[in-house]
Amino acid sequence: MAVAASSGDGQAFPILLEQNLLSEEDMEFSAQDRLILRDLAAEVTALAARPIEADKRDLWRRHNALEPTRPLIFCDPEDGWIEIIPPETLKCDGAVAQDWELRLRKEIFYGTQMLDDYTIRPFFDVAHVHTLPDWGLHETQIGGENRGSTRWESPVRNETDLERLHFPQIRIDYRATRLLEAAARDIFGNLLSVRVKTSWWWSVGMTKTLVYLRGLEQTMFDMSDNPGIVHSLMAILRDGNLAMIDALEQNGLLYPNWEGSYVGSGGLGWTDQLPQEDYQGRTRLKDLWGNSESQETVGISPRMFAEFIFPYQLALVERFGLNCYGCCEPLDSRWHIVRQFPNLRRVSVSPWSNREKMAANLEDRYILSMKPNPADLAVDTFDEERIRSILRRDLDLTRGCRVEIIMKDNHTIRHDPTRLTRFIQIAREEAEKT
Repeated sequence: MAVAASSGDGQAFPILLEQNLLSEEDMEFSAQDRLILRDLAAEVTALAARPIEADKRDLWRRHNALEPTRPLIFCDPEDGWIEIIPPETLKCDGAVAQDWELRLRKEIFYGTQMLDDYTIRPFFDVAHVHTLPDWGLHETQIGGENRGSTRWESPVRNETDLERLHFPQIRIDYRATRLLEAAARDIFGNLLSVRVKTSWWWSVGMTKTLVYLRGLEQTMFDMSDNPGIVHSLMAILRDGNLAMIDALEQNGLLYPNWEGSYVGSGGLGWTDQLPQEDYQGRTRLKDLWGNSESQETVGISPRMFAEFIFPYQLALVERFGLNCYGCCEPLDSRWHIVRQFPNLRRVSVSPWSNREKMAANLEDRYILSMKPNPADLAVDTFDEERIRSILRRDLDLTRGCRVEIIMKDNHTIRHDPTRLTRFIQIAREEAEKT
C-alpha cells in the first residue's frame, strides 16, 4: 500500500507500508523491564506535576510571544548524553525497553539535576516505526567509529546521475507502531499519557542533503563553475520536500509542536500563537513551528546564498505558522536575506557570530537564540571564570533583546555531568542580573 501526494511535474512522494522494520524480539518487554519502566515513569509523573513546571511553561509562552522576560536557559547535551547515562548503566534488557528507559532517565536528569528551563511533561510519545526519507541515491560514509570524524563519497558525479534521483520515500511499519503504542499504554497505565507522535524532520534547510549527494567541495566549485547542477539539485530537493510535507499533512501525520517540543536549533515551542484560529484538531503545516538553516554553506557569499539557497528554502519556510532559522552558521553577513523569511520568530546566534551586530539586527523583534561555545565544556580544564565572563559580556551586548541561552552541540563533556549543571548555574546567576 502506498499513499502519495503529487507534485507539479507528476512525481509523487509515497508513504509506503512495510512490515518487519522492527523485529518481534526487539519489542519484547519482560516483567522486570516493565517494572523498571513503571518505576521511572512514576518519577517523571511526580516531576511533571510540580508547580515549577507550570511556571516554566508560562515563561516560555511569554518569551515566544516576544514579551520581556529574563533570559531562558536550555541545555541539550546531544552526544554528551552517552557520558551522563552510559549504556552499561541501563537496567532493562529489551532493545526498545532500553530506549524507553533512556528517555525516562533523561527526563529525570532534567528535573533533578540539570535544572534549566526544560519542561517535564506527563506524556510518553511513541513515534511511528519508519525509515528516513530515501531519495534513490546514497552517500558512502567512511569512518565515524567511536564517535570519530567521518567523510563520505557522494553519488551525484554528473548531470546524468540526477535522473537516478526520485522524490523521497518513507516506509512505515504500522503494525509495529500499533504494538508499541499498546505496550506503552499497558506499561505506563495511569502514570503517563501515551501519544503516537512523530517528528518527521528537524530542518527543511536541504543543504545537508545537497552536499551529501554532490559533495561539499564539489558544491562549492559548482556555484562558480557549474551553477546549473546546483539549481537542478536544489529544485529536486525543494519539490521533493514540498511533496513530502504535503503528503504528511494530507494523511493526518503531522503532530503539534507548540506544546513544549524542541523547536529550531534550541528552545521550547510553548506558544499561544499556534495553532491557527481555525484549527479543529487536525494539525496542518500552518499550525506548526518550522525550522530551516544552511550550515553547510557558511563559506559562500551572501550573493550566492541569495541565488542558490534562499529561494528554494523560501518555498518550504512560507508554509509554517512560525519559523526558526539558523544553527551553527553565523548569520551576520546574510541577515538582510534571512530576514525576508515570513513568520520568522527565533534566530540562532551561534558562537561564531558577531553578538553585538546580531543584537542590533534582532532587537526585541525576534528571539535571539544565543549559543555559547560548547568547547568550553570539552577542554581539559573547566574554566568557570572564563565561562562567566563570556556570558556576562554577551548578556550585556544583547541587553534589550529577547534572549535565550542554548547550550548544545556537545560532543563530549569529559564524562563529567557536573560541567553541564555548573554551566547552567552560572548562566542562571548571570541571567538574573540582566
